[in-house]
Amino acid sequence: MIYEFLSGNFGIILEMFQSGGIITYIITIIGVYGFLASLEKIRYLRKISKVSPPLIMGTVNDAMEKGGSLEALRSIGKYQNPVSKIISEALKIGYRNKTEVEDAMERVFIVEMGRMTKGLGTIKMIIEISPLLGLIGTVLGMWYTFRALGMGASSSGMAEGIYIALITTIAGLTVAIILVPLHSYITGKIEDEMDKIEIAKKMTNWNSAVMRIKVVTNPEMAVEALKEAEGVVKVKEIEDYDANVLVALKPSMLEKSIHNIIMEKCNTKAEIIESKLMQ
Repeated sequence: MIYEFLSGNFGIILEMFQSGGIITYIITIIGVYGFLASLEKIRYLRKISKVSPPLIMGTVNDAMEKGGSLEALRSIGKYQNPVSKIISEALKIGYRNKTEVEDAMERVFIVEMGRMTKGLGTIKMIIEISPLLGLIGTVLGMWYTFRALGMGASSSGMAEGIYIALITTIAGLTVAIILVPLHSYITGKIEDEMDKIEIAKKMTNWNSAVMRIKVVTNPEMAVEALKEAEGVVKVKEIEDYDANVLVALKPSMLEKSIHNIIMEKCNTKAEIIESKLMQ
C-alpha cells in the first residue's frame, strides 16, 4: 500500500522536495540519518535480547555440574550479550574477591549501557529539531509571501511563498512522526535489557561455593590460613590426583581471593582446580 502510494505520486513528491529549497534538503538528510540509525539500533537490541536470563542460567547450572565455574564461563561465552557478560563476571568469585567481582560487574554494566544508548541522543535531537527546521521554512515562506505583496501583489509570488511554508512544515513533521515511535521502541527495548541485567545480578547472588584447590607447598599451612579467612565455612585436606585442599565458603562474605589468602599467609602459590557455585 505504501509502495503503491509512493510510486503513484513520485513525481508530486519530487516536485515538492525540489520546491522546498535548502531547508527541505537539510530535513531530508537528517531524517534519513535518524531513520537508518534507528534501524541499526533496533537490529542490535533485538540481537542481544534473543537469549533470556533463565536460559543463560540454565546453561550455567548444567555446565557447573560438569566442570564448575570455568566450564560455565566457556559455555556462556557464545552468547555475547550484556546479561551473559554480567554473569561471566559473577562466576569469577573465588578467583577474585567480592569487591573485585562487584566492580567488574559494574564496569560491564557501564560499557554495555553505553553501547545500548549510543546514538539515542542524536535520534532524539533529530526528532526535536526537525519540526523547528520546518518552522524556519514556514517563516521563510511567509517572508516570500509578504515580499510578493510588497512588490505588486503577485499571485504567483504569494503562492510560491505559501507553498514553501507548507512543504517545509510537512517535511519537518513527517520526520518527527516517523522517528518518535522508533525512539519509543528503542527506549523500551533498553529498559527491558536493564531489567534483565538486574534479574541476572539477583540470580548470581551465590549462596555457597565449594572449591578444590592445589597448593604447591605446605597445604597444612594453607588450610590453617583459610580457616581464619572471612567467608570460609569449612576447609580440609584431600588427596585428589589434581587437588589437595577442599574449601566451602560463602561468596558474599569473601573479602580476599583464595589465591591472595594463601599467598599472604603461606607465601606459596595456589590454583583453583574446580569451583562450583550454588544459589
